[in-house]
Amino acid sequence: MRNTLVRRPAVAGMFYPGDPDRLRAMAGGMLTEVEAGPSPAIGAIVPHAGLIYSGQCAAHVWKRLAIPRILVLLAPNHTGASASPGASIWSHGRFETPFGDVPIAEEFVERLVRHSSLVGHDPSAHLREHAIEVELPFVQLLADDVRLVPIVLAWDDWEASRGLATALARVVRDSGEDVLLVASSDMTHYESAAVAERKDHHAIEAIERLDGEGLLAVCRREAVTMCGRAPAAVVVEASRQLGASGAELVDYRHSGWVTGDDREVVAYAGVIIR
Repeated sequence: MRNTLVRRPAVAGMFYPGDPDRLRAMAGGMLTEVEAGPSPAIGAIVPHAGLIYSGQCAAHVWKRLAIPRILVLLAPNHTGASASPGASIWSHGRFETPFGDVPIAEEFVERLVRHSSLVGHDPSAHLREHAIEVELPFVQLLADDVRLVPIVLAWDDWEASRGLATALARVVRDSGEDVLLVASSDMTHYESAAVAERKDHHAIEAIERLDGEGLLAVCRREAVTMCGRAPAAVVVEASRQLGASGAELVDYRHSGWVTGDDREVVAYAGVIIR
């Protein structure tokens, strides 16, 4: 009975089409717009708003990634639901999408839980959280046989972020498998496009330096309302420990590109870490 735990879609029909044919046309069309092909990476940062707003930015990242069998996907806790030590993991079963199921990488999860007291099985944090769900259609269109490690974070703290990053890096090394670490995050929220770009520039500079601690510090200092800053800090630090040499910004845009209104936008950045 252990493998029957299913996380049902929470935002299908809202953040993206719930009909698989419409979803394939939308997400697939966005991927077709990206001319670059896939290559191996250690980590990435992708946005997670409604696909009409952030999907093209996300497609610019996913299309460039050689997605291995194990995908660790970290997201912020938008709902506030949490019964874990702060890193809420869905430890077994599968995530369901309009395209079908994405199974959990259960052995990897078990090893991570053993190596980090910060991580605990906590379905409550995942049931209404959209930031992992909206990434999965891109993954399913691009890769077969992916196993998911879904983690929702309820902190904004460097010591916890570094601790989880260290545990992730250790488990990745010990696994002997190719693993991709991805943080799901939007950038500045509800500022003018000009202000958002200025603030986000500071955060992106820290990411490009692979400075997770600096990322959290600059978000506090400059009031950068980057919702997935802790997931990004974890991915940046774990990637650094795994030998990454730098990060590349492959796309930056904001919701005003769609609405035509630059007065109050949400911004999106796509980053690949190698």
